[in-house]
Amino acid sequence: MKTLSVDFARTVGRIKPMHGVGHAPFLGMKYFDPMDHLVRAGIPFVRLHDMGLTQLVGPHLVDVPNIFPDFDADEHDPDSYDFAFTDRLIAALAERGLNLVYRLGVSIENYQDIRAYRIHPPKDFPKWARICEHIVRHYNEGWADGFHYGIRYWEIWNEPENAMVGKNQMWTGTAEQFYELYATTASHLKACFGDSVMVGGYAASGLYGALGYPERFGWRGEPIADRRYQHEREIMRIEFLQGFLSYIKERKAPLDFFSWHSYVDVEETAEMAEYLRALMERYGYGEVETHLNEWNNSPRYGIKRGTSAAEAKAAAMLLRMQDSPTDVLCYYQAGVIAIGYDGMFDPVTFQPYPLYDSFLAFDELYRMGEQCEVKGTEKGFYAVAAKGEASLGLMCVNVTGEAQTVKTNLTGDFSVWLLDAEHRYVKTDLNPSEFSLANDQVAMVKN
Repeated sequence: MKTLSVDFARTVGRIKPMHGVGHAPFLGMKYFDPMDHLVRAGIPFVRLHDMGLTQLVGPHLVDVPNIFPDFDADEHDPDSYDFAFTDRLIAALAERGLNLVYRLGVSIENYQDIRAYRIHPPKDFPKWARICEHIVRHYNEGWADGFHYGIRYWEIWNEPENAMVGKNQMWTGTAEQFYELYATTASHLKACFGDSVMVGGYAASGLYGALGYPERFGWRGEPIADRRYQHEREIMRIEFLQGFLSYIKERKAPLDFFSWHSYVDVEETAEMAEYLRALMERYGYGEVETHLNEWNNSPRYGIKRGTSAAEAKAAAMLLRMQDSPTDVLCYYQAGVIAIGYDGMFDPVTFQPYPLYDSFLAFDELYRMGEQCEVKGTEKGFYAVAAKGEASLGLMCVNVTGEAQTVKTNLTGDFSVWLLDAEHRYVKTDLNPSEFSLANDQVAMVKN
């Protein structure tokens, strides 16, 4: 049995945008209708990364070398740029009121061991920064027959410490080369656009080493004896981050947000978020936003798309991370590519999987706005409550491994809605003060 006590008179902060996504559901350049599902779920951010993997049109989307294909061309000449396909994509998102995180860089090259194409350091860092400047100007200031979208978040690169030398699928250069590229580009963009943009990065591959080697990296707890956490790659990644923070601090390079990734379960991810906040504070960046802008806690554990378990795992992450130091989450991913991480939409029908419903439910809390105190949450049983002007809500999820009787202090003024593979956000006649919640099941209790 689990007992939840909700105090709607006691607010503890704001509901944060935990239900962002990476990628977007569309096919080609003429079928954007699945994006309407993102609007319905109130998705707060769509991160544009790995768009180069998109079926049919990937080689023309978003990535810097897709937009500026000849690096030797004049970066000040509009004719050097090919915005055509990216314009169409961003217009479809903008028409639906969806906010973007634009990743400046390249898509992952999973088969770099055969040949690496675009993951090498640019041969002229200041020029690359100027190319990025003109991409921003095109979408925010109308340059080159452009637009005035006001895209706020601009992320520099993705996972430069993806793997050890020779295996890295995102960056063939050294750590020092990446630090220089980041500092050069971030400083240039902030000099050009000031506070109208938020510039950050670098989409760290993970902070698993802090949990595998806590004593080495000044953290708490016992080491997690698992290859995911204890591997030379994970030591390298933490040292890469420490070097990055030292480098930009010494050179006073701007960092408006720091982004990172996690592909492990809820509690481990929350612990890494705590470690990151402590590390940022240690280097003087305690007030900088942190974005967990790639996460997916199903594939590592063999959980299949479209199942109640996948939905419940995702709901647990949304709810647990609301109570972490993290400011933004983006699930990887919401495209319609038939890969293991593509867990929000069926790649054949383009219809939402059950996991989508948890994002829909969380958005109700987000729109209510104020987070309220809940007592009784614990590992495996997570809950968040919120209130708006006339609405009250409690979202909870059971991933304890067994069914639970849930007792609350909520009365008959509330109704219970169930979410799983069989209950697609279904209103029930369950008693809100005491109801049964199966394992891998989500409940939304609202007035």
